[in-house]
Amino acid sequence: MQGCPFCNIDREFILDSDLCFAVYDRFPVSEGHILVIPKRHVKDYFNLNKEEIDRIWGMVTQVKDLIDSKNNPQGYNIGFNVGESAGQTIKHVHIHVIPRYKGDMEDPTGGVRHVIPGKGKY
Repeated sequence: MQGCPFCNIDREFILDSDLCFAVYDRFPVSEGHILVIPKRHVKDYFNLNKEEIDRIWGMVTQVKDLIDSKNNPQGYNIGFNVGESAGQTIKHVHIHVIPRYKGDMEDPTGGVRHVIPGKGKY
């Protein structure tokens, strides 16, 4: 789709297949932050077909292995945003593979639950 930054990617692919590819995030939240993106323009993760979903998650595993070998993180946050209310700003599915390092946050308890301020602690 014209104007979509992931349909007209201007970066080198880290990994590539017939249905998806991986690139470093342009605004990484940690060292090694990578995006896994389907080649077909789809706005909503829940509109991907089964083959795309299987291939994307397979590539997430490959990306994790690559990050492990280069950066040696102690953990990961992996996720995606669906819809404006969830923070989606690019209208093309993409999965964030975010390596985490000991001490990168004072108290990481709750992990992805921190997407809503004040709700991460339990």
